[in-house]
Amino acid sequence: MVKRRFFAAGLIESSRKSIQSGLKKRGLSNRALIVGIVLFALAVTLAPPIQHYFTQRAQINSLKTQLADNKAMLGKAANELALWDDPDYVAKQARVRLHFVFPGERRYIVVGDDAVVENESTKVSEQLPIGIPWYSRLISSITSTNVNK
Repeated sequence: MVKRRFFAAGLIESSRKSIQSGLKKRGLSNRALIVGIVLFALAVTLAPPIQHYFTQRAQINSLKTQLADNKAMLGKAANELALWDDPDYVAKQARVRLHFVFPGERRYIVVGDDAVVENESTKVSEQLPIGIPWYSRLISSITSTNVNK
């Protein structure tokens, strides 16, 4: 019987020899290649859990700061609540906020204490041209506002 060879067996054999010789020329052995593949597989396997770990640590730190802020706000609210237990503080707040007075006292409220200052500059309506359509005057008034300031 005649031994038949696969027609591409010679090509496969030559390519395998060229790969092996190329690896030997570069100094890369089979062991180094296997170690590299194992390390790559290990990195791919461990990457998602490590990412989840760091994400969860960030969330925990965020929640801890939020908890500390909430505790501080709770402390401020408790202090304010303690202030409202004092009758002098309640009377003072009633005087300031509600304008209450004790019997026999008079409360004076000054109205118009803020002086109105008139601007000496001419009004924008006096600077607009006369005799043009209303929409042109409107656009002119918008564009000329605060030009000199």
